[in-house]
Amino acid sequence: MIRQLLPEAREVDPAELVAELNSHPTARPFSDEVVDFTVALSRRLSKVGRGMPETEALAFWMRKAEVRRLADSYASLGSDSTLLRPRGTVLHVPPANVDTLFVYSWLLATLTGNRNVVRLSERATDQANLIIGAIGEVIGGFPSVRDTTAMVTYGHEETVTAALSAGSDVRIIWGGDGTVNAVRRVPLPPHATELTFPDRFSMAAVDTAAYAALGDSERDRLATHFFNDAYWFDQMGCSSPRLVVWAGEREAAAELTADFARRVEQVIASKSYSVDTATAVAKMLQSYRSMIDVDVTSYSHDVNELTVLGVKEFPDVRGEFSGGGLFYFQTVDDLLEIAPNIERRDQTLSQFGFSAAKLGELGATLNGRGIDRIVPFGAALNFNRFWDGYDLLQEFSRRVTIDASAPQLA
Repeated sequence: MIRQLLPEAREVDPAELVAELNSHPTARPFSDEVVDFTVALSRRLSKVGRGMPETEALAFWMRKAEVRRLADSYASLGSDSTLLRPRGTVLHVPPANVDTLFVYSWLLATLTGNRNVVRLSERATDQANLIIGAIGEVIGGFPSVRDTTAMVTYGHEETVTAALSAGSDVRIIWGGDGTVNAVRRVPLPPHATELTFPDRFSMAAVDTAAYAALGDSERDRLATHFFNDAYWFDQMGCSSPRLVVWAGEREAAAELTADFARRVEQVIASKSYSVDTATAVAKMLQSYRSMIDVDVTSYSHDVNELTVLGVKEFPDVRGEFSGGGLFYFQTVDDLLEIAPNIERRDQTLSQFGFSAAKLGELGATLNGRGIDRIVPFGAALNFNRFWDGYDLLQEFSRRVTIDASAPQLA
């Protein structure tokens, strides 16, 4: 037995739950009822999530204008001879460290007409519980969403995952390499598909000349954007930057990086952000390990919430990470110098000051080696239908092709 949270709280057998869910028909993609539900939930989250930036961003993403844009984008994927229809039942396994991610995944699958089982961590945070409560308050008024949604929580029992997977048409795993490998051991039906989002590494890049040209107020705003990218999930989001590359004149870089770090420190203080003792100790230990393993040229640690290590070369720091405001600063003459060091697990490059031509040149040089997203400062955590190289609107849909031409009879 497992504990179901929504649409009603109860103890339920996982096989019976998925059978009951699959007894309900899938919905028409972007049906009026599903769109109305999304908008109603957006309004509710806007009200209860005030003061919680992650929840406010989620509510903003769900607003009516954005849902309509998604609907238009979805419609453009089909044609008279190609129909997009739901895949069926989607099993979502979201991470525990990003409170809002399960909603993005679930809503995209719901908007495209699918039934959904969402496995939530037993270590739910206050923010996650607030979101779950808001969904519970709204979902009852929308029968087609209520009847095709099951949010459950359980440990790491493979037998439960197997029962849920057996009735699924898509399985989507958000989490670290360990989670992906563990869930992948559980078989899926032969027709089913699987999307995986394993450990990722993200970075930022600044054009030193562009930064030098900014006035004080603009530099302050840029530092705030960087804070939002890095600190919303204690720097543990897959898109949160750990490395900051400064491209351009090296002689000016030392002064500019110090100026930037000072402004980020001021933002940290203004936001009343703090790290707990365990994170502070873990960050200190990781800094010391980096000094052994990496060619560190400078070390700055004026407050617990911001540690900056200057590095001579692109650092190999993609593994276990402390979070809580630990950054590696590297200076290069040209942004393209990072290309040989990029790996497949590298996801997001948030950038400031580079031309579209330069960013396009970097993307062409990488040629699929890594980096799936290049976004401006302040947008690293903005969720999008395009994620890790997937178009989720398409991944949650199946294509039905129609050839209405007459057969040759002569």
